[in-house]
Amino acid sequence: MDWLRQIPIGQYVDGTGSWLRDLDPRLKLAWSVAFLLTPILAGPWWRLALVGLLLLITALSGLPWRIWRRTLPLLLVLSLLVGVLATLLPAGAAAPAQPNRPPQELRLAPGQQGRAWELLRWGPVQIGPLPLGPLVISRRSAELGLNSATLLFTVIHSANLLLLTTPPEALVWGLSWCLAPLGPLGVPVERLGFTLLLALRFLPLVQEEFQNLLRSVATRSVNLRQLGLQASLGLVLALAERLLANVLLRAEQGAEALVARGGRWIAPAQLLRDPLPRRSLQWLAGLGLLLLLGLRWRYGDL
Repeated sequence: MDWLRQIPIGQYVDGTGSWLRDLDPRLKLAWSVAFLLTPILAGPWWRLALVGLLLLITALSGLPWRIWRRTLPLLLVLSLLVGVLATLLPAGAAAPAQPNRPPQELRLAPGQQGRAWELLRWGPVQIGPLPLGPLVISRRSAELGLNSATLLFTVIHSANLLLLTTPPEALVWGLSWCLAPLGPLGVPVERLGFTLLLALRFLPLVQEEFQNLLRSVATRSVNLRQLGLQASLGLVLALAERLLANVLLRAEQGAEALVARGGRWIAPAQLLRDPLPRRSLQWLAGLGLLLLLGLRWRYGDL
């Protein structure tokens, strides 16, 4: 039942031998933002290229295989399932456009206008008394499936790589450095950074509480099929309520312990700052980011 601890999603894993750990957290944040924003209004080839780039970075990152051997295959399977489901579901028909030329001048073969965007049509098939189909995969549904799968993988895996290789203190320092220009405007940058640090510390507690609830359900041998739809939904809602209550209780206990020990927020500049190692690596990562943005502007459009 300790499978959540064996799948380090959103948790920093300490170690050596990975160039991603030596990279400036500000550059890692910039790369993550690039992976999140460049797929917007991008073509399918650019989205697939981002997935390939993420896989290449993961393979060459120097991270131990045991860290991402469980997360990466599961994420790939989940992305493929979401993409296939989005492809098979009806994508909806686009509103007919007003022709610029008179209809008498258009010469279309019968049925050509309705089937021009179809890539695959299968069925209908009769399985006993149950008719299935027709299954139609149009160009729009295929693009929707591709966009859904690639976006899900890009968002989750880029954020996971950032959190795996960046200590919470370094991540808070990088975000505070980015938000520093807002300080003269009255934005509490130091408080926001310390709050984010506490939130990152609570991620393992949330996973532990969720695992304890799953263990309690498995111990009682609850069979959702025998409960029925209404009782199963009530059980899921009760578990969600208990999870929220336990997490809030842990947060309250942590706040009381922090206040009892005279806790105070610490300026992000005091959390960290050792000299950045491997200056050549920082320059190479910065130039690579500029190259990525240039390629997106030149080749990534729809």
